[in-house]
Parts: sequence; C-alpha cells; structure tokens
Amino acid sequence: MTLKQQLTEDMKTAMRAGDKHQLGVIRLMLAAIKQREVDERVELDDLQTLATLEKMLKQRRDSVSQFEAAGREDLAAIERAEMTVIDTYLPAKLDEAEIDILVSAAISETGASSPRDMGKVVAAVKAKVAGRADMAVVSSKIKARLAG
Repeated sequence: MTLKQQLTEDMKTAMRAGDKHQLGVIRLMLAAIKQREVDERVELDDLQTLATLEKMLKQRRDSVSQFEAAGREDLAAIERAEMTVIDTYLPAKLDEAEIDILVSAAISETGASSPRDMGKVVAAVKAKVAGRADMAVVSSKIKARLAG
C-alpha cells in the first residue's frame, strides 16, 4: 500500500471514528500532495510524498518558533499537534551514529576531500536518508567532516 493510499484509508477511519483533529490534519496532507501533483502534472511516488510531508513538518516547526516568539502559545500548541500527526507517517528517524556512518560512507564513495565537494556528498546522502533525518543536521555534519 502506498503512502497516499494509507492516508486515504486513515482518513476514512478518522471519519468513522469522529476524530476531527486527525481528520483535519490528514486532509491537509492529502491536499498538499494533490496540489503538488496538479502543479507538477505527475503522480507522486512514496519518496516524493515523503518530501511533501517533510516540507509540511518544516513549515510547522517554523510556525511554532514564530508563534512562541510572538507569545501565542495557543497557536503554537495547534501546530505541535499537527506535527505529531504528520510525524506518524514519516519513517523512523536515524540517530546521530547512523547519520555519521552514512556521511562517512558517502565521503568515501564520492572521494570528497574538501568543502568544495560538499554538493556531491549531500546528493549521495540525501537519497539514503530521505524522510529519516533532518538535512540541515546532515549538511552540518558533512561540512564539519570536510572542513576538518
């Protein structure tokens, strides 16, 4: 079952159960996926769907920090609740050690030796960690390894 099919089934389940919060967030996710499919005129596969969900999660993280800075804890709590639902559809996150291993492997695969080679390493790691790690963290680890 694809991720989109899983979302659709979970939407039906939430409707039957009367879980309005879950239903609303799932509808938001499906709408974002559908919007991207219409914009790009393609049928999204699971990897592209994951990328869309990650983008939604990142948007919510940004919103939480902005709401907290503005003193709107009520709105930040809503965003955090949405993040929890979105996060259930993403694969399990990699820990620091697993990220370090993937970065080391990518550096040796690409033969990178300086910060100028960072793009090659990021491209090699990105496919392997799709949806399982924050690329900002991965990127900083790559930068540190190539600089030092």
